[in-house]
Amino acid sequence: MSSSNIQRPKILSTLPSIFSYLHDAKVRSKMTFADIAAEMDRDEWYVAAIFYGQAKPDQADIVKLSAALNLQQRYLDEAFGPDFFPHRGLGEFPPQDPVLYRLYEVLVVYGYPLKHMIHEKFGDGIMSAIDFEGHVEKVKGSSNEDRVKITLNGKFLPYRRW
Repeated sequence: MSSSNIQRPKILSTLPSIFSYLHDAKVRSKMTFADIAAEMDRDEWYVAAIFYGQAKPDQADIVKLSAALNLQQRYLDEAFGPDFFPHRGLGEFPPQDPVLYRLYEVLVVYGYPLKHMIHEKFGDGIMSAIDFEGHVEKVKGSSNEDRVKITLNGKFLPYRRW
């Protein structure tokens, strides 16, 4: 399959070419983010973030990623070198993609109740998106339907008083 036949996420057109290169290699390899993560000894969410420029792989990650996807390490070294900084917060707001919009909708509908529960349990502060882990699981519902389970695990950061 040539790279011109690979359907890429629309957001990639706004990012440096390294990310299309990674996505094309992933498609050719037929690997999932979970497969690649296992090869890299990383979490699949973190690996997926690398593919969108929202996380910076270290040298060990680059070595393992190039091996997993059979890519030239030199190109990854250059692309993710000292001048690369992740760009977090991609895309339109509110998001137009249905999956992203539904996640946004969850926060619009349930954001204040979640905020209130966080404050009740932890006090005045926020959940870090820097000291953070996220996980996605496929689970079965009470009627045996497929459901998406998303875990957001961020460090609590209390507001400082001065």
